[in-house]
Amino acid sequence: MQGMLSKPKALRPFRHERCMSDTHLPGDPPIPLVLRRSAQAKRISLRISQLDGRVTLTLPKRLAEREALAFARSKEGWIRRHLDARAADVAVVHGARIPLGGHLLEVRQGTGRRVEITADAILVPGPVERVGKRLLAHLKEVARDRLAGACDDYAAALGRPYARLSLRDTRSRWGSCTSDGGLMFSWRLILAPADVLDYVAAHEVAHLAEMNHSPAFWVQVARIYGDHTAPRGWLREHGSGLHRYKF
Repeated sequence: MQGMLSKPKALRPFRHERCMSDTHLPGDPPIPLVLRRSAQAKRISLRISQLDGRVTLTLPKRLAEREALAFARSKEGWIRRHLDARAADVAVVHGARIPLGGHLLEVRQGTGRRVEITADAILVPGPVERVGKRLLAHLKEVARDRLAGACDDYAAALGRPYARLSLRDTRSRWGSCTSDGGLMFSWRLILAPADVLDYVAAHEVAHLAEMNHSPAFWVQVARIYGDHTAPRGWLREHGSGLHRYKF
């Protein structure tokens, strides 16, 4: 999911402490850098998010900022190779192709008042400048209906009800389950193949019985879903790509 490099720390006096700051690595094009200080960090670490291409330098609390920037400059080639390898973001406008249920569909101008999904296209009516926002609202509705249906089925199979279901646009997890029975999912699961959405729904519902990832938990997942090897593997390999689509 992320590229990472690190180097041992070399402490220097530092007068001004900040939790986070922004700067750039010069070049063509310049590379935005996010500098983050951590009291727990013992060395400089460099991470590149495959979700949005953000380059973050984490440094010890009292390390001089110039040392972190020097480290980034020394790794410029590595940074640029990783950024070049990352697939480009896709702005959701007319003509863009986005996945829905794992199938690529073209976004086109629609008529009438509602978004319409056909075999090969998503028809979005209204002003051009609102295509992304209008489609996003529609996809969240579709995702909620689809996830609620899946969770209802898996909860019935498990024999344990859930308390509520919410959607977010999370970066680090596809779903979660709270101790009081609340289920949360990334709405972007609607972009993934149907079996992937179903697996994540079953995974979180299984936590209603086992709030851990023990062998007993995976027994519950297998009982209500079946073999999860393929959808779990798909998420690991392709899940980050669902964040490329910018609405």
